[in-house]
Amino acid sequence: MIGYYLRLALRSFRRAPGLTALMVSAIAIGIAACIVTLTVYHGMANNPIWWKNGELYAVTVNPSTPNRTREAGLPAYGPGQLAYDDATYLFGSSIPKRKALLTFLFGSISGAPDQTRPLPTMTRATTAGFFRMFAVPFRYGGPWSKAADRGPEPVMVLSGRENHKLFGGADSVGRTLLWSGHRFRVVGVLAPWHPLPRFYDLSAGNGGAFARPAGAFIPFQWGPVLGDWPAGDLSCDTHGSSTTPTTYQELLGSSCTWIGLWVELPTPAAQRHFLAFMQAYAANQRAAGRFQAVNTHLWTVSQWLTLHHVVSHRSGLLVNLAFALLAVCLINTLGILLAKFLRGAPVAGVRRALGASRRQIFAQHLVEAGAVSLAGAVLGLALSAAGLAGVRLMYRGSSAAYGKFAHFDAIGLAWAVALAFVSTIVAGLYPAWRIGRRAPATYLKSQ
Repeated sequence: MIGYYLRLALRSFRRAPGLTALMVSAIAIGIAACIVTLTVYHGMANNPIWWKNGELYAVTVNPSTPNRTREAGLPAYGPGQLAYDDATYLFGSSIPKRKALLTFLFGSISGAPDQTRPLPTMTRATTAGFFRMFAVPFRYGGPWSKAADRGPEPVMVLSGRENHKLFGGADSVGRTLLWSGHRFRVVGVLAPWHPLPRFYDLSAGNGGAFARPAGAFIPFQWGPVLGDWPAGDLSCDTHGSSTTPTTYQELLGSSCTWIGLWVELPTPAAQRHFLAFMQAYAANQRAAGRFQAVNTHLWTVSQWLTLHHVVSHRSGLLVNLAFALLAVCLINTLGILLAKFLRGAPVAGVRRALGASRRQIFAQHLVEAGAVSLAGAVLGLALSAAGLAGVRLMYRGSSAAYGKFAHFDAIGLAWAVALAFVSTIVAGLYPAWRIGRRAPATYLKSQ
């Protein structure tokens, strides 16, 4: 019967091609608007490491009074980074399963075969736990050991991008490179890895949520050993003083914040113990007169993304507007279908007089509405592809990371199928029911 209903629908389309094209276009435009906005919104709101959301925590210590926090323009949860003394003390806890200190250094790499000039490279100074904690994939080799952190040993992990520039993508594990004039041995090369958003470092001063990962990684303590000033976000206005250190040793002893700290706490007990450890440390610092008031927090990845407003309110507004547009398109399609079905009601009356049931008349017209919605969904996918290509074109260059969200994936296709189904129900259910309820005698008398 479905095949028969489809043949009837095609005949109906041929009798009114203009109305059919109008309905298909309306549904397609509404579906395309929804898919484009939802695809980008989903990408921006994505938690790239969702399976460890209840285990990974960003550590914050806000050593400011509430008034000072508001005056400094800081978010209510305090600075997202820590001072050197705070970060290293909390990092020394044995409670976390894994932990990682994070900052940025700027260096240049040389010493690769056929390299004619040094390669400027943003370098992530971190600890060994970074790689396993954040599920960083390796193409060659692996991360350095915890012992290399304590040394620190002159070891380095290259991103796949930098390895391609320096070694043409070949296995470079064991090779020696010069990083800012100091010899480092390559122990690992990353596979393609670009979590979006870059959840572990959302600071605008470090490039923001959609910046690329670093080109190279070295043990965190090389910064203090070499006295390399941090190249990322550095704030010295969080403790009621805006004094900026002039030497590296002053920086280490200051209250300036420039270090991120993440911990992996796989059980509720570990979370409670580490939070108590943080609170005890904060109380000692307050008693010593270093802090006025202290708020200590552990934030899951999803909470961290929300607190940093990774997805703006305007993005949510655009999604709402897209669905409003789809609703308008469906309402107009409903009206057109109803008028079209009523105009063909005499034919339905003849079918009823010949023995067709109300259910069969209803099914026939619902199949026709479904065919319109399906055609609208297919056209909507084509329009969505064009719209997403436009988004990628718009965010070329410095904002290219945003364009990475503008591509089809399984979620986009699922949305298209779901919206086509909803379109069939919303636009076709009432007109099909209405025509199925009409008495056949009404039309037979007029024939």
